[in-house]
Amino acid sequence: MTTAASSIPLTTTTGPTLEDLVDRLIDSIFGGGTEAPQQSLARTVHDARRSRQAGDLDGALALLAGVDTGTTEPHQVRWVYAEWLDLARRRFGNSGALVYSPGTGAAAVLAARGDGSTLEVLAVLGMRWRPGKTVSRRSLRGLRPLDGSGS
Repeated sequence: MTTAASSIPLTTTTGPTLEDLVDRLIDSIFGGGTEAPQQSLARTVHDARRSRQAGDLDGALALLAGVDTGTTEPHQVRWVYAEWLDLARRRFGNSGALVYSPGTGAAAVLAARGDGSTLEVLAVLGMRWRPGKTVSRRSLRGLRPLDGSGS
């Protein structure tokens, strides 16, 4: 047995955190410091996931609400929608909320208010509506339960 291994000084250096490494990875994949649509979309989804992991579902939904799905590639729209829907189900899934999706990349979580003829917007993706807005149930087609239990 040699003593060479025991004579190596043990030093601890503080390197980058895991978040720093993930940020660098995202920057290298999606174009570094440029603010291309892909990069900002990836960064937004990444930040929303961080918020979700920290227990801030409302914050994560608010981050995704600002995504412009009109200028995004179809596969990216599906990715963002899947992330948004997962967050919405975690946040509102057991509340009897409904999903309204008027087109690709646009959706809202709605909850009945009053006598049920009006709905309150709880969360949005790719729409001009904001949480708290009240809309008429009669004007919406294609509402379905958020929890996926049927129609």
